[in-house]
Order: sequence, then C-alpha cells, then structure tokens
Amino acid sequence: MSEQPDPFDEIVDAETDRDPDLAVIEAGSRTLRAQAGSLQGDAVPARPADPEVDKALREVEADLATRWGETKLEPSVSRIAALMDLLGEPQHAYPSIHITGTNGKTSTARMIESLLAAFDLRTGRYTSPHVQSVTERISLDGSPIEAERFVETYNDIKPYIEMVDAQQEFRLSFFEVLTGMAYAAFADAPVDVAVVEVGMGGSWDATNVIDGSVAVITPIDLDHTDRLGETPAEIAVEKAGVIKQGAAVILAQQPVDAAQVMLKKAVEVDATVAREGMEFGVVAREVAVGGQQVTLRGLGGEYEEIFLPLYGAHQAHNAAVALAAVEAFFGIGSEHARTLDMDTIRKAFASVASPGRLEVVRRSPTVVLDAAHNPAGARARADGLTESFGFSRLIGVVGASGDKDVRGLLEAFEPIFAEVVVTQNSSHRSMNVDELAAVAVEVFGDDRVVVEPRLDDALEAAITLAEEESEFAGAGVLVTGSVITVGEARLLLGRG
Repeated sequence: MSEQPDPFDEIVDAETDRDPDLAVIEAGSRTLRAQAGSLQGDAVPARPADPEVDKALREVEADLATRWGETKLEPSVSRIAALMDLLGEPQHAYPSIHITGTNGKTSTARMIESLLAAFDLRTGRYTSPHVQSVTERISLDGSPIEAERFVETYNDIKPYIEMVDAQQEFRLSFFEVLTGMAYAAFADAPVDVAVVEVGMGGSWDATNVIDGSVAVITPIDLDHTDRLGETPAEIAVEKAGVIKQGAAVILAQQPVDAAQVMLKKAVEVDATVAREGMEFGVVAREVAVGGQQVTLRGLGGEYEEIFLPLYGAHQAHNAAVALAAVEAFFGIGSEHARTLDMDTIRKAFASVASPGRLEVVRRSPTVVLDAAHNPAGARARADGLTESFGFSRLIGVVGASGDKDVRGLLEAFEPIFAEVVVTQNSSHRSMNVDELAAVAVEVFGDDRVVVEPRLDDALEAAITLAEEESEFAGAGVLVTGSVITVGEARLLLGRG
C-alpha cells in the first residue's frame, strides 16, 4: 500500500503562499467553545463612569494631542532612549516578545498574551492603534489598563518627559510617550513578560529599545511605502531591526525577497529562525460556529482540535505564529523537545478576542467591523467573509485614510460588495468623501456607489440597503477601511 502524504509536507511545498490548499470543511454546527475557560468581556473599554476620572483622562488625552501624531516621524530612538535612561531602564525589567510585520500584529499579540496568561504568567501587552480608547494600548493581565492607572502612570513620568523635551531637538511624540508609559507600567506591575507590537517599521520604532528574546515577523506587504520602502525587501530591512543578538525569530510566510532579508539579518546576529511552512504551520482548519477549528504544527509537535473564535484563514496563520512564539519563549524547539499542555493551549485560544477584526456587532442584518486598511489586509478579510458568513448580499461601508492605497483596498473588496457606501471618519487623516467616491466609482461603477459624508448616515444607509432583501435573506454589512472608522462605528452601534 502506498504511503499517504503528510499534510504538513503540502504546507512546506506551498512555501510563500499565504493560502495553501488546505481542506476547509463546512462544519457549521461543530464547535469546541465548551472547552474554553472564562471568556474576557469586551476588550474595548468605555469612558470612565466616575466624572473626576473621566476629566483627568481627558486632560491627559489633551496633553498627548499636543505632540506629534503617529504619522509624523523623525527616524531615531534617541528620545525614547533618553527617557528610558531617566526612568531607570524599565524596559529591561522583564523579558519581551517583540512583534513586527505589516498585517496581523495586534491579533497575534492578543493570542500570545492569552497563551502566556494560560500558563500563569503575568503579562503586559502594548499594541497600536486603539479602536476606541487610548487606554486599550496598554494591557495588564489581559485587560486594558484602568483609566485611573493610565492617568497615574502619565503623571508619574511627566516630569521626565519634560526633561527629555528640553534636551532634545524635537519633543517626544505621542507614540514615544505612550511607549514610555507602557514600559513603566509593566515594570511597576510588575509583569513576567511583555508582548510588544511595533508602531511602524522596526529599527527606529520607539518600541525598539527592548531586547526581545523572541522576535515575531508577521506577513510583510506594502504599507507606509513613503517611509519604509516600495518593495517587500526594502520594508523588511527596516522591520528586521527587531531581531536582536541570539534571539529566536518566528517568521510567518513571507514574500521570497522579504524572507531573504530576514534570514540574512538572523545569521548576522546569530539568531535562530523558525519558518511558517517549514518548522511550524497550519496543518488543517475547518469552519465552525463562531470561528474555526484548527490543527497546528508547533515547534514541539502537533496540537489538534483547537477552537479559535476568530474568522478567516489569516487568523489561523496568526495562531500558528503565536503558538510558535510562545513555544520559543519557553525554550521548546531548542532546549526542550515536547509540546505544551494541550488542554491549556485549547483554553487559551478559545478565549481570544480581537476587537475590530471581523467582529460581529449586530444581527438582522449582520454588521461586521474590520480594520483592514491596505490591499493585503482587505484580501484576507474578503476571503474570511466569503468562507465564514456566506452573505447573499454584502454592503460595504468604507471610510479610509488619505495616505493609504485606497484604490487597492476597494479593488480587493469589489468582488464581494454588492454596493458600497463611502464615508469619512472624524480624523484629519480621513480621505475626503468626494475624493473617495470618485475612486469608488472607477472601481465599482456609478450605480453601485452611495455617498454619505457622515458615518452615522452611512451606517443607516447600508443597513437599509441590506434590509431590502428582507430580514431572513442573509444580507450583511461590512464596515472597514480604517481603525478609526471601525472605532467610531462601534460607538454608534452601541459597543462602547
């Protein structure tokens, strides 16, 4: 009898293909949610109920708003390094897992955090941007930092921030101050491990004053090309800056030229590399109610029957990367040849939440929020929607930033949108609705584009269009294009 092929070998053959030909089985009634531990509540906090706390938080937000925003950069870590020096180097008080890449960073960070916490480690997580509240960016023990503690942390380090401002050519930016706050809060907690997502790039990103024992590189694609480079290889050069001497590198499937850059940097600093599709990966996945069931190959072996309450193949790949990162953190694959406890892994993954990532916030009609803002992210979300929801008719609500590849974003969604409602959010970076409409008409045609300058009107128009097929017809709405658009839609739909 001929030997049956190992399904994992098929992944190896796929190498840089983000969507290998895995068996995706419709299993609508199947779920392992019962194996989960207690699920977290809404990971997006509302405004503080205490008026005094809310006032204090608004004052801090106002102070932060006077600084350079996240799109204005001066490529240097000198200011954040000076702040860390004055604070006594809090970023070295705990080991770190450092995450860069183009797409999937926040979801991967949340999965890593959940896995570490399941093994009784106290975690700190720093991610960006936020969906609704700035306090989301700094997480302790799996929950956003309390508003009172956020204010206290800012006030504690404010004198040192002002000292650095006075010494440097440029004041600390919004992102640099938040990074300093996160590292200080983690040391004060104290945490056992920090999970840190870069803001942009790697080498000169403010987060890069840590020495991550594990460096995670999620898929690299074209984004921020005006600052990072115009090819995956050029972008990879900057992102490879998170790979430190002797670190373990967890490399998601990449374009060939980007992977070559990462591997070269790893050799230069004597880092060890585990590659998705080679040392770890997704063995199988099938659709389930509320998410998907996956089998993952980790650095130490295979993990079967894992329920992941997130939609889309891209989230299964993120899960494989997260698992490998945690295994590497525990020394599996180098010091130890074993798997982590299966039940603990299952419970950790089953409790993962990722707000604003194919997040269902309403039924009848179903309204889904997703923060995709570049073509690669949009293509992954379109595939996930098609696979997991099966809408008979999907209406898009798109509000994008003017500095993004808006045409590429719209083209990725065009095959799945019956109609698109273009709008804009409250950010000064938001693309003018008339300019967005002009691009949308070129992509969709005039008869499939509706223009609503106000987001609340856009949501109402999209829901009305979806309801035209009647309550039971299976139509839906996707709100996308920007994290800010998603956050504001979340508030309008009563989720904040």
